[in-house]
Amino acid sequence: MLLYIAKRLCQTVFVLVGITFATFCLINIVPGDPVQVMLEKRADPEMIQQVRHELGTDKPLPEQYINFVEGAVKFDLGKSYFSKEPVMSMLLRGFLVTAKLAAISFLFAVTIGISCGMLAAIKRGKPTDSFLMMIAILGMSAPSFWIAIILQIIFGLKLNLLPLSGLDQPLCYILPSIALGTRYAASIARITRTSMLDVIKQDYIRTARAKGVKESMVFIKHALKNALIPIVTLLGTQLGNMLAGSMLIEKVFSISGIGKLAVDSMTNRDLPLVQGTVLYIAVIFVVINLIVDLSYALIDPKIRYGKGA
Repeated sequence: MLLYIAKRLCQTVFVLVGITFATFCLINIVPGDPVQVMLEKRADPEMIQQVRHELGTDKPLPEQYINFVEGAVKFDLGKSYFSKEPVMSMLLRGFLVTAKLAAISFLFAVTIGISCGMLAAIKRGKPTDSFLMMIAILGMSAPSFWIAIILQIIFGLKLNLLPLSGLDQPLCYILPSIALGTRYAASIARITRTSMLDVIKQDYIRTARAKGVKESMVFIKHALKNALIPIVTLLGTQLGNMLAGSMLIEKVFSISGIGKLAVDSMTNRDLPLVQGTVLYIAVIFVVINLIVDLSYALIDPKIRYGKGA
């Protein structure tokens, strides 16, 4: 188990180093000068050169990359070209907003998705199964921003029950959480049903039933537990997507989270902020994948003891 964890941690470090290099290279090969964008062509060449020197963009690219990595290790990603605010402070502020929305959306998606998936598996081939899977297909097919707009029209404008934008009060989280979590709940329901149906056919399920175990315990304790590997994999990916910020949902509901921050940084060509948001998103996915891989060892004893590596 310890060897497995150490191996995954070493892989994570190499992945993060590769991400920093790829991020730096891709950003610096994009056409355009961020200094000229920032000054809006109002400065003469001498002023532009002075600003480049102050920002360090006139240094050789290898030296800029080393400075970027050293700063990232020290949690110092520089300052925004436009707001002059430390990038880490902006990322932390956006993360707190996105994390709250992601937590509520994830809880909604997991609760609805696993419940509907298990119910569909139990009622396989019956009208309940067909109805739930039809709803799941519709949920996966409908764009999140379209669901968000429909929710705003119905519950915000027509019924005047919930706020339309912002996150100023607890009620503000309801509509964006439903809009963000619906698609993920539909995916969880489908993968839960498929995984549960594969497990239900196994011999140990028939043995549990033959011993007189209650049907509810058969599904929860035996079937669901052994069907968790694909479900956990999907949950990890979805949680990473939520924590990376939903640009469309944040735009529709005027939420100042990571998604909006990333869009604004790319629009303004604010290189330190672009590098910071890309690095943040990469780290989120790497950490989530690491946690998911480690959870496999807790779920499946074969992986825990190195037999399923």
